[in-house]
Amino acid sequence: MNATEAELQETIYNSRNLTRRWLHQSRKCWVDNAIERVSFRGMLACEIGPGSCIYLPKLEKNASQLYVTDIENQHLTVAFSFSKKSEKVVVLEDDITASKLPENFFDLILFSEVIEHIPNASLVLNNIVRKLKVGGILILSTPQKYSFIELACKIAFMPIVIDLVRKIYREPILETGHINLLTEREMRKHFANQGLLVVEAYKCGLYIPILSEFFGKFAVKVQKYLEDKVKHTPLSHILWTQCYILKKNEIHTD
Repeated sequence: MNATEAELQETIYNSRNLTRRWLHQSRKCWVDNAIERVSFRGMLACEIGPGSCIYLPKLEKNASQLYVTDIENQHLTVAFSFSKKSEKVVVLEDDITASKLPENFFDLILFSEVIEHIPNASLVLNNIVRKLKVGGILILSTPQKYSFIELACKIAFMPIVIDLVRKIYREPILETGHINLLTEREMRKHFANQGLLVVEAYKCGLYIPILSEFFGKFAVKVQKYLEDKVKHTPLSHILWTQCYILKKNEIHTD
């Protein structure tokens, strides 16, 4: 993993900016809890695109065997390092757009903050569903297309502006690489097309520009309050992350 990427992975969950830290940790908290709630003895699990591998401890604890796949060497390196601590963990280089993983095999697949980096959501979801057993669970999270933070990023990463942003945050800031942001409606259409039933849906992560950058604990308090007010309203699209627990239907048509 190159120095810049390593620094970024370290800082986003432990950022000196309290809003940035809260945005990432609140998503992690939901995913960790979701893993616990759907797990059972003897479970075969897989994480596709583990990034900095923050969910591997929770998955390894709850699975009888855990597969970890990615195409990025820097992420595989972190996963291989983790696998040395547990015989239950198998690390593979695998591209989910042309996956060689066994079909109808996994009880649980985690796919968090990955689909927005891949152009063809339908292809990816179809491949994932193929890997799940009937009744298998997919935990998926992805940014919302029109969330405040994604809209702000379009400005923040403009030339000159990004230099100012880095001075304000005083920690690594890299472009998101989000090339396929989807709305909730678009996501649910994909799920229906692939025979995935929505068991649970959740949204989190309100970012308010300026307030987030300069008002510390007060900003987090205000944003938490407003997040709770809007998450079940038509304004919920302004929240950053949409999270789902999905179940493979008994009938899956390719």
